[in-house]
Amino acid sequence: MLYTIAIVMLVLWLLGIVSAHTMGGFIHVLLVIAIVMVLLRLIQGRGI
Repeated sequence: MLYTIAIVMLVLWLLGIVSAHTMGGFIHVLLVIAIVMVLLRLIQGRGI
């Protein structure tokens, strides 16, 4: 589930790069949150 969310955030981030004038900043924040969640899950030893 978390892995799927991270992939979706990555796709949205890439779309945000293309259309940076609309919601680029918001998508970058979501990407950072998704990466932090994945890293915390890996650190806790549960795997993705």
